[in-house]
Amino acid sequence: MFSSLKNMFKVPDLRNKIFFTLFIIAVYRLGANVTVPGVSFAAVKDLESQSKTGVLGFLNLFSGGALTRIAVFALGIMPYITSSIIMQLLAVVIPKIEQWQKQGAVGQKKITQWTRYMTVGLAILQATGIAYQMNNGILFGRGGTTQLPNGESLIPNFDVPHVALIVLTITAGTAVVMWMGELVTQRGVGNGMSMLIFTNVVSTMPAQFANIKATAGFALFTVVMIMGLAMIVAIVFVEQGQRRIPVQFAKRQVGRRMYGGQSTYIPLKVNSAGVIPIIFASSVLYFPVLLSNVIQWKGISNFINNNLLRPDNFIYISIYGLLIIFFTYSYTAITFDPHQQADLIRKQGGFIPGIRPGPPTERYLGQILNRITLPGSLFLAAIAIIPQIVLAVRGVQNFPFGGTTILISVGVALETMKQIDSQLMMRNYEGFLK
Repeated sequence: MFSSLKNMFKVPDLRNKIFFTLFIIAVYRLGANVTVPGVSFAAVKDLESQSKTGVLGFLNLFSGGALTRIAVFALGIMPYITSSIIMQLLAVVIPKIEQWQKQGAVGQKKITQWTRYMTVGLAILQATGIAYQMNNGILFGRGGTTQLPNGESLIPNFDVPHVALIVLTITAGTAVVMWMGELVTQRGVGNGMSMLIFTNVVSTMPAQFANIKATAGFALFTVVMIMGLAMIVAIVFVEQGQRRIPVQFAKRQVGRRMYGGQSTYIPLKVNSAGVIPIIFASSVLYFPVLLSNVIQWKGISNFINNNLLRPDNFIYISIYGLLIIFFTYSYTAITFDPHQQADLIRKQGGFIPGIRPGPPTERYLGQILNRITLPGSLFLAAIAIIPQIVLAVRGVQNFPFGGTTILISVGVALETMKQIDSQLMMRNYEGFLK
């Protein structure tokens, strides 16, 4: 890995991609620290020291603290992720979207375009909800008061023009973030959306570890560091784990030459979904919070505030874990289709030793996929929940997403390094990957 880090700057094309990615990250972090107009800067500074837990705390984590600062990029990349989830779910019930998925690059371009439109619409709704929650004191747990302890208000002039300006600024910031993520994917290194999430998560880690040391003392800080190192080792071990299914291609004679006959394998990862299930599960948990802003029913609001905004609540932990397992299976089914893979093997004249081509191969691949996805989904749920439970029991509330933070950081770093290694190998530079 260290040789790759040293050698990747020797290739001009790859070096330019890395510098472009770093430039986009710098611009993104700048936008995450610029407060939107119409909001009191002094009041925002007072809010940054308060505890954020539950779903809103997760959103603040994914925005790199921009939600706490009421910054231009306050929503981060979450509206785009939510739109992607909605488009995937709509593909099950709308035949047109399913048809687009089967059209290759042309259909994917249409899906991406509609995802962008939906992202802007969701950003408008969420930015409006954030503005009203700021005014009512609900967003940061102020208990329905518009005043901070020092008597300041987050929005000094709460009227239609100022609210419209706040909503427009946050929505425009979300569109810019989406555009920057696509730029990184096209002209930079790694997946753009994943890189922006990685930047947000890593930027909050020093403050979170400092908070643990200040709140619970050096002993718990040491335990957390040891637990973090153990989790990194476990994540790398599981991320690299795969089941290799052998595939044999039959020999065929064309003229006087013999073709085929080689053996290969299909690599099925234990955790083929990566960190996507955790992101999807957190987005789904935010839906009730968003609906509570529209449906002003006291019973629903109390249930959401008492259960879905508290990471130490049993209902929150149970729903969170079940959603992670569900999205692990669903996303794995989307990324790897046993029917399509079995049909592709049959058309290429291949077969799995001991398994007949066609439907038997499809059933075999489906069984293997279900078996290896179960431990992968349980691992994701454990990584996301166990540190959260331990820290909640010890009364540490400002570091509720340790497992998720480490999982995202390690997962994105591994995938990025794999892409860099593939770029180096493609150029066949002497001395690389040794």
